[in-house]
Amino acid sequence: MGFFEKIRDGLKKTRDALFGRIDKLLKSFTKIDDELFEELEELLVMGDVGMFTAEKICDEIKKRVKSEGITDPKEIRRLIEDVVTSMLKGGQELDISTKPSVILVIGVNGVGKTTTIGKMAAKFVREGKKVTLAAADTFRAAAIDQLQIWAERSGADIIKQNEGSDPAAVVFDAISSAKARGSDIIIADTAGRLHNKKNLMAELAKINRIIDRELPDAAKEVLLVLDATTGQNAVNQTKEFKTAAGITGIVLTKLDGTAKGGVVLAIKEELDVPVKFIGVGEQIDDLQPFDPGEFAKALFMSDDYVPDEENAGTEQASSEEEEKEQYRPETADIWEKIDAEAAAEKAAEEEKLKAEPQKTAEELEVEKQKQEEAKKQRSEERQSRAKAKYNWNTEPQEDSGSDDDDWLAQWRSSNDQ
Repeated sequence: MGFFEKIRDGLKKTRDALFGRIDKLLKSFTKIDDELFEELEELLVMGDVGMFTAEKICDEIKKRVKSEGITDPKEIRRLIEDVVTSMLKGGQELDISTKPSVILVIGVNGVGKTTTIGKMAAKFVREGKKVTLAAADTFRAAAIDQLQIWAERSGADIIKQNEGSDPAAVVFDAISSAKARGSDIIIADTAGRLHNKKNLMAELAKINRIIDRELPDAAKEVLLVLDATTGQNAVNQTKEFKTAAGITGIVLTKLDGTAKGGVVLAIKEELDVPVKFIGVGEQIDDLQPFDPGEFAKALFMSDDYVPDEENAGTEQASSEEEEKEQYRPETADIWEKIDAEAAAEKAAEEEKLKAEPQKTAEELEVEKQKQEEAKKQRSEERQSRAKAKYNWNTEPQEDSGSDDDDWLAQWRSSNDQ
C-alpha cells in the first residue's frame, strides 16, 4: 500500500462522519446562501474542528465564492479542500538538520507515546540513520521495559538506568553515548505528567539545560503525542503542554480508530502548533509524516478513487519494500516473535480472568486499597534509590537554591567513584 492510500484508509471514519455529511449537505442545496453556510459551520463544529476554526473556514469560503463568482454549491467541496490545505501548511517539517539532532517526546499515559517513539526510530533506521533512544520516563511503571522492546524491534540503541533514576541523568548518558557512537538522532522518552505542571516544567528545564550544555548547536524538537480519539480534549492538552513545555509539534495517534480527525485543524489554527506525524494504523510503518495537501485530499476523496496511473501504486510499494530490505536491522527477525508472545500472554490472562470467581464489591475495594498502598510503597522506594544514587531530590523543591552546575558535578563525581 502506497503512502497516500495509507493516509486515505486511516482517515475513512473521519471522512465518512464529517465530510460525508458535508457532501450530502452540498447536494441538498441548489443555491449558495446563508442557510447553507450555517449548516456547514454546524457540521464542522460537530466534527471537532472547533467553533473558532469552523467560523474561519466558512468566512474564507464566502470570500472565495464572491471573488470567483461561484454559484454551484458542489464547488464548495473544492474550496473547503483548498482552505483546509492552506490552514494546515507551515512548520510540519521535522528539524533533524544536525548530527546528532534531539527529539524530546512527551504525552500523558495511554496516548501511545512509547509506541510512537518506537515507530519513529524504525522509520529513521530504515532511512539509514543511527538512532539512540533515551529511556528518561523513569517514574512510569514498565516504561523502560517497553522502550527496550521497541529498541530491539527497530534496531536502535537504547540508554537506560534503573527505575526512579533522574531523567536528566539518563539524557546526559544518551548524549555521551550518541557522541561516541556517531548517532544521527537522539529520541528521549520524557515524562508527561500534568497533575503538577511545576514539577514537569522543572524536570524538562533541567533536561533542556543538559542538552544546551552538551549539544549547544543541535537541532531540537519537543513533540507532544496526542490521542485523536479524545477530540477537543486533545486541544485542551495541547494548551496545557504548550505553556508547560514549549512544544514545537504534535504527533496525532489513532486517527484510524476515530471520526474526530478534524481536531487536526483546531490544534493548528487555534494554537498555532504544527502537526509533524500522524498515526494511521497499528503496523510499525503506519506512523506517517504529516502532509497538509495529502491529508486534505484524503479527507475529501471518494471511496471509489483509483490512481491515474494504473501501476503507480505497485511501483511505489516495490520501491518501499526494497528500501526496507536495504536498511533492515539484524534484530528485525524478532518482531514477529515479540508480537506473538505478547498476544499469547494477553490470551492467557483473559482465560485466567474468565476462570476466576467473581468478587464482591467489598473484596474489590479491599484489593484496590492494597494496590494503592503497594503503588505508594514502590514509589517511595524508587525515590529513595534515586536520592541515594545521585544525592539529588527526585522532586524539584521550590526556592531550593540548587544549581544545575552543582547537580552535574555531583552526578559526574558519583559515577567516577
